[in-house]
Amino acid sequence: MTLPKDLISLFLLVVFILARDNGLARANASPSVQSLNTHELINPKLPPRAISSSKKFEGSSDLVHLRYHMGPVLSSSPINIYLIWYGKWAPSQKLLITDFIHSISADAHSAAAPSVAEWWRTVSLYTDQTGANVSRNVVVAGQYSDLRYSHGTHLTRLSVQQVIASAVRSAPFPVDHKHGVYLILTSEDVTVQDFCRAVCGFHYFTFPSMVGHTLPYAWIGNSGKQCPEVCAYPFALPGYMGGGGPGSLSPPNRDVGVDGMISVIGHELAELASNPLINAWYAGEDPTAPTEIGDLCEGLYGTGGGGGYIGQVMRDREGRTFNVNGSKGRKFLLQWIWSPVLKACAGPNALD
Repeated sequence: MTLPKDLISLFLLVVFILARDNGLARANASPSVQSLNTHELINPKLPPRAISSSKKFEGSSDLVHLRYHMGPVLSSSPINIYLIWYGKWAPSQKLLITDFIHSISADAHSAAAPSVAEWWRTVSLYTDQTGANVSRNVVVAGQYSDLRYSHGTHLTRLSVQQVIASAVRSAPFPVDHKHGVYLILTSEDVTVQDFCRAVCGFHYFTFPSMVGHTLPYAWIGNSGKQCPEVCAYPFALPGYMGGGGPGSLSPPNRDVGVDGMISVIGHELAELASNPLINAWYAGEDPTAPTEIGDLCEGLYGTGGGGGYIGQVMRDREGRTFNVNGSKGRKFLLQWIWSPVLKACAGPNALD
């Protein structure tokens, strides 16, 4: 049967109007929330972190002059992570952090997209002067628990190196010049110089006079009891916000302190891999205060970030907020990293 042309035209017009009105209704009802399978996409506006906001460029390549300074990157495979658990840690907290590290080099079938391994691919784009990329193979090569707080419950930047020296001398760890990275994680009852006031973590290299060798390392503290609103952002907000304490974003693994740590661990590992001896990839002219690939994207977790918005992230049916998947069904919220290819902040959960 053939329909009259004027009837077909009328039908098409009605379809167009219904589709337009339906789209406008959805947009007006919830402009910052979308549906993606069983997850919601949200882009909440939150106050900025209390520290390091001056280093956040919100993805603008016009303000960034990231340069290569001819030093090495962690290109040798695998990158061996030696974990030092300083203080008292619950087994579940240790497992959560090691699961995150294992997720960095997980294969494509072990975690759903967007994944931690895809997030690390941005880091692996950085090369040394020979053209060798940062390794995508990251493993936990050893673990050491310092349950007795061998250097006290307050550490300075120098005594952090002494903690490494103790671990190396007591022989649980080798001196791994070629592949090794030493990661010192302090429990929530340990205070550290500048922690909560100026830093949530830092990386550097050990002094031969302190450790006997030059080894790249990073320190990150559990801020759960000391300053979650500073170092577990955005899972906790400053006290001046309504209600104070933990914020509206629920941590993906129900541990404000450790979930907050994981994003800082990712930040420091990315910078450690691309600038292990503070003479490789960074912006600025002062190597004592470099602006590195994590600093450039601080506070950004998804598309549409900037101006107080953290970007589009996912929220599951239980209200947990995340932007990447890990192995063993884990979920994590990781800040984005500066891409040398895109000349912008990038992450695997990008919508554009």
